Amino acid sequence: MIVDTHAHYVPASLLDALCAERRRFPSVEVLGERGAVRLAFAKQPPTRPVMPRLSDLAQRKEWLERQRIDRQVVGGWLDMFGYELPAEEGAAWCQFLNEHMRKGAALFEAFVPLACVPLQSGKLAAAILDEALGQGFHGAMIGTQPKGVGGALDGPDLEPFWQVASARQATLFLHPMFACGDDRLNDYDLVNAAGRLTDTTIAVARLLFSGHLTRYPGVKLVVSHGGAALPFALGRLKRNYDIHPKDYADPAASFRRLYFDTVLFEPRALEFLCEVAGAEKVMLGSDHPFPIGDPEPAKVVENSSLDDAAKKNILGENAIQLFHIDCGCGHGAA
Repeated sequence: MIVDTHAHYVPASLLDALCAERRRFPSVEVLGERGAVRLAFAKQPPTRPVMPRLSDLAQRKEWLERQRIDRQVVGGWLDMFGYELPAEEGAAWCQFLNEHMRKGAALFEAFVPLACVPLQSGKLAAAILDEALGQGFHGAMIGTQPKGVGGALDGPDLEPFWQVASARQATLFLHPMFACGDDRLNDYDLVNAAGRLTDTTIAVARLLFSGHLTRYPGVKLVVSHGGAALPFALGRLKRNYDIHPKDYADPAASFRRLYFDTVLFEPRALEFLCEVAGAEKVMLGSDHPFPIGDPEPAKVVENSSLDDAAKKNILGENAIQLFHIDCGCGHGAA
């Protein structure tokens, strides 16, 4: 079984409900009509239009068949997570997103759904995560900036969320936000090409130095885009710890707890990631259906010099275990 662990999905039913029930969420402004919907949260600038391919199941089925992918782990679209909303409304918004994600995933056997949680409130995020896991979600997709633009995942307000995630042994897929707060990224589509990597690197570096992943050992944290710069910069992070051994947690100890996708495009980069983290911590990813994603994700694995056992683990076995995927083989299902 081949499993794609990094993909995004916006159910068509969600878009229909948004257009039909525009007053349900007072801090969410729906701009445009179906096919060109944009959202504005709490009077912030509007999102990018919702790309039709995010909802097109016929196109997705054809692509998955062509890529020989049997299961696809799907989270929502980060632009729609609504971290800018007031906390209570944000919690209701996430429940609304999760309701439609459940309905959409039920339409397609290949889907393995991830929930959305309101990171603007650690207490409410904990409650929504606990609720979602009880509803059959296989984990949650979370953004790097819990305020939408700004905020830190190691902030004290989020302690209840990490406590519940650890107690429930939840798998969390960490994804960068679109806005990265650096004007130099405004040209050359550098937000996608480079900004998301720096965003992820900074967010996870904070978790490593804060000791979150050793303090909350039940959490399984998957870092998108091959871990961004973290595998290459691990030596520098360790050196920073050597300079401040009494002030920070050991980043190497937490790094060993991370998981990664394969959205790297270069087989040599994948080989290096496996050398640093171990092939048992790496899983196939595509970032489908975005253009910056990998259109033929299995090739980076197949074209690498990794041995057959490592390739098999990366293509599916690791994901089956981590996301509790029922493959009909007696492995993975919770």
